[in-house]
Amino acid sequence: MKANVKWTGGVSFEGRADSGHTVVMDGAPESGGQNKGSRPMELVLIGMGGCTAYDVVHILRKSRQEITDCVAEIEARRAETDPKVFTNIHIHFVVTGKNLDEKKVQHAIELSATKYCSASIMLGKTARITHDFELIESE
Repeated sequence: MKANVKWTGGVSFEGRADSGHTVVMDGAPESGGQNKGSRPMELVLIGMGGCTAYDVVHILRKSRQEITDCVAEIEARRAETDPKVFTNIHIHFVVTGKNLDEKKVQHAIELSATKYCSASIMLGKTARITHDFELIESE
């Protein structure tokens, strides 16, 4: 996997990886930015959320659960001093579907957290990561 990040002026950068998609990163106005894109650490959280949500959906589909939606709501805290690594991350999954088995959803989340999601396993080296979930019955 390769990526490049190009400075586009001020505190703005454009990132591109092998897939060819572009991500704009920028700072807040108080740091000299123009708020044209996400902050890099926000993208780290979004990436982790995408990684774990992908796993959960994939595992639930393989276990023949009728899942219609999955949202990972993430809250994180960072260290007060540099390097301001994530110290606590909480992921709340909202899983929607028909006749979902609570134990299978719990198991899918645990498998993602302990075996499959490389992003959350990596972030778990500096942060305490917790999970919970709620099930919503779809019509």
